[in-house]
Amino acid sequence: MAGTAAALPHWDMTVVFPSLDSPEFTRGFEAATQSIAELGELFDRHAIGGEGTPVINAATITAFEEIVERYNAVLEEIRTLSAYISSFVTTDSRNNVAQTKLSELQQHTVRLSQLGTRFTAWLGTLDVEALIAQSTVAQDHAFALRRAKRQAEHLMSPAEETLASELNLSGGTAWSKLHGNVTSQLTVPIERDGHVEVMPMSMVRNLAYEAERDVRRKAYEAELEGWKSVALPLAAALNSIKGEVNTLAQHRGWEWPLDTTLFINNIDRETLDAMFTAARESFPDFRRYLRAKARAIGVERLAWYDLFAPVGTSSKVWEFDEAATFIVQQFGTYSERMSDFAARAFEERWIDAEPRPGKRDGAYCMSLRKDESRVFANYKPAFGGVSTLAHELGHAYHNLNLAERTMLQRSTPMTLAETASIFCETIIRQAALQTADAQEQIAILEASLQGSCQVVVDITSRFLFEQRVFETRRQRELTIDELNGLMLEAQHETYGDGLDQDQLHPYMWALKPHYYSTGLSFYNYPYMFGLLFGLGLYARYQQDPEAFKASYDELLASTGLADAATLAERFNIDIRTTDFWRDSLAIVRADIDRFEELIAPGVAWGGESER
Repeated sequence: MAGTAAALPHWDMTVVFPSLDSPEFTRGFEAATQSIAELGELFDRHAIGGEGTPVINAATITAFEEIVERYNAVLEEIRTLSAYISSFVTTDSRNNVAQTKLSELQQHTVRLSQLGTRFTAWLGTLDVEALIAQSTVAQDHAFALRRAKRQAEHLMSPAEETLASELNLSGGTAWSKLHGNVTSQLTVPIERDGHVEVMPMSMVRNLAYEAERDVRRKAYEAELEGWKSVALPLAAALNSIKGEVNTLAQHRGWEWPLDTTLFINNIDRETLDAMFTAARESFPDFRRYLRAKARAIGVERLAWYDLFAPVGTSSKVWEFDEAATFIVQQFGTYSERMSDFAARAFEERWIDAEPRPGKRDGAYCMSLRKDESRVFANYKPAFGGVSTLAHELGHAYHNLNLAERTMLQRSTPMTLAETASIFCETIIRQAALQTADAQEQIAILEASLQGSCQVVVDITSRFLFEQRVFETRRQRELTIDELNGLMLEAQHETYGDGLDQDQLHPYMWALKPHYYSTGLSFYNYPYMFGLLFGLGLYARYQQDPEAFKASYDELLASTGLADAATLAERFNIDIRTTDFWRDSLAIVRADIDRFEELIAPGVAWGGESER
């Protein structure tokens, strides 16, 4: 298992193509783009998206089955090619060859998107239930077909949809690319040890995890100045993207962009309201946690730059190799299959862990091909870094279970995409707590509660912010000051007296990439859903491990085959009731209680006391 503090691993993409400038890549790129063109010809031959209402007969069924088979194959081919190119862009945004190829590919995927819209519109004209009754292929894709039938009700005319997808390339997609390039290349001057260093923004943000409060404060101040320096183009990008989303939602017959995302995420408003009601009820508990953390680091009240401060005086340093070994071992407590899978991910170099100039911040997992994924991380040698690795490997394990599904069957909404990642993260946390001394327990609990606070409290603030941006954007663009003001307002409402209200983060809108995508509006709440749904499932696992194991992998394999409520019913869970979400949050509340008990009032366990 490769990777040390001095040499964190980069992922191996040569299993797909030797390099971006290799003949193999050129041939693969040409073959994939040619496949899109050939799919278009197939659509034309069968008049997909044409006028009229086709009768469900042998000819229609044959056409449908041929199209689905070819469409799935093309989607899979493009998935791998896109992941390959993205692996270079996200690890080095200055790679001009990768940027050029990504732009070129996007020109072709616009065509693929248009074909997808045509396919959806065509399904909208069919008697889908009759098709499902007469075709095995349709039965296998029944959920996708029924969703497409409903989605077809919210399509503009074919000409308008074609124009919208073409304009998006120079509209929302271009603004999103601008955000990614600007933020990944942003460098910030910061004073350290009497010297001024110029550091990438991702490295400056990592200083929020430093033990010394003065370092965190300086990083916070430098970060705010950095975002201020690029706020003008980022505000233009945000205004343009939200304006585009508002306009398209209106023309497609959605009352509100949120309604679009509820449909995409396979939940309803009743579920969302139940979850947010429980979340707001939990804010006093999270404020207890924040006040306990303030005591732990010896300050009267946390500032924003204290949110990620380490707590506990444990000298435990999690080198990458040690993290890998621990994850493989602990995944084995659940199943040999999960353990073997994690070992494979480390041994076959699926993980890019090193922070470096040009590399984007954060962490993610992307499906590469069949049962193979790639994990992007900016590894820190602390338990938080271990937890992040386990989380992203959970996504990869989810992809493993989806491997035998077709691309149309494996389309998993964000609400359910966090199911395996939260479960795997929880396995690691519980294992680490079992052998930790009191101070290490504090550090581990703090890492977990820190994440839960972000997902429940901070994500609520982001949701409120985005909701208000959309409302105002219906009338006009928002200024930088207004965006800052709305962000601070949302943070005041959610964090309350848990944080110093004079030291919040007005530029959170500038740094979060999910705001800058026309396809990820209201991206935030699915993460809360994922956390609480995953915790709820872990509680069921603890109650009856063998019964849980018998159906869990199949649940993961089915996340593209049913809506969230239907899948939850398999575990006798009703996600439309507040009680389920309260029960999930009770797990977090128990951790907060334990955290408070471990911290004696007035005793600092880490960080620096204020002088």
